[in-house]
Amino acid sequence: MTQAVPETMRAAAIDGFGGIERISMRSVPVPEIGPGDVLIRVEAAGVGSWDAVEREGQYDGAFGFESTFPYVLGWDGAGTVAAVGERISRLAVGDRVYAASMPLPKGGFYAEYAAVEEDYVSHVPSHLTIEQATAMPWDALTALSGLDVLNLEPGTTLMIVGASGGIGHMAIQIAKRMGARILAVASGDDGVALANRLGADALADGRQDDVVAAVRDFAPGGLDAALVTIGGEAVDRALTAIRDRARVACPYGVVPEPQIPPGRHLILYNGERSPAATSRLNHLIDSGPFEVHVARTFSLDQASAAHRSLEEHYLGKLALRVDR
Repeated sequence: MTQAVPETMRAAAIDGFGGIERISMRSVPVPEIGPGDVLIRVEAAGVGSWDAVEREGQYDGAFGFESTFPYVLGWDGAGTVAAVGERISRLAVGDRVYAASMPLPKGGFYAEYAAVEEDYVSHVPSHLTIEQATAMPWDALTALSGLDVLNLEPGTTLMIVGASGGIGHMAIQIAKRMGARILAVASGDDGVALANRLGADALADGRQDDVVAAVRDFAPGGLDAALVTIGGEAVDRALTAIRDRARVACPYGVVPEPQIPPGRHLILYNGERSPAATSRLNHLIDSGPFEVHVARTFSLDQASAAHRSLEEHYLGKLALRVDR
């Protein structure tokens, strides 16, 4: 079953790897779907730091597919199901959905339509707007995966570094649902205010506060665990205040990689985007108030401006509104 789907669509694409100037609007074919695929009429797309990394070509060949151009970016998206493959029974045309995808081989979400395998598509949680749903998938799943590898238990003292970013601000909310006590290390007065609003138990401004002193005040015996989404000397200093045998989780791709004291365990990981992980994430989101902070929304033809904003200070996530 399908809605009326055109043969071509508008997309913000690149014609080769490189800088922001590579992004341009063009008409490209609507991707074809296979038996296990879902075609999504995209309403909004998330804009993440990894989009810039991909635009520069640093993921070229990493997914087992040859890069082809024009190359449509965008790993996160949300919209309405426009068509489903013959093996699909869980989703139907007209459903509101979000997805965590990878652009290859069928193109990403910076376009009017995107084809995604059914396993990575889920119904939008009832109390999220479409822009929140589009900004949430990879960041929230990466936050959940990081908290899982830390083996959190009620009462665990946890430091989240980068707590006002896309992964970090959602990690605060998920970790609170798991019963953790959280020291949020955020960026700037506005970042600290966001972390405070989301329920962090203690706060530090990574730009100007003595984070080591904040850790010792929060957990005099040393932190039980840390989730680190940014790197640098200040982060490494903060990690000297974690206790012996404590775990530090850090997503792959954080540069520089955190340096931790001997006797502690650094766990590098990727976000899991399986149906089980997504179902669990949705359950956690639906269990209470959940905020996905969208700092700014751009139109599709402002994709270049959105990538420039990735280089500036912002909270949470950026988004493109495709259907306007």
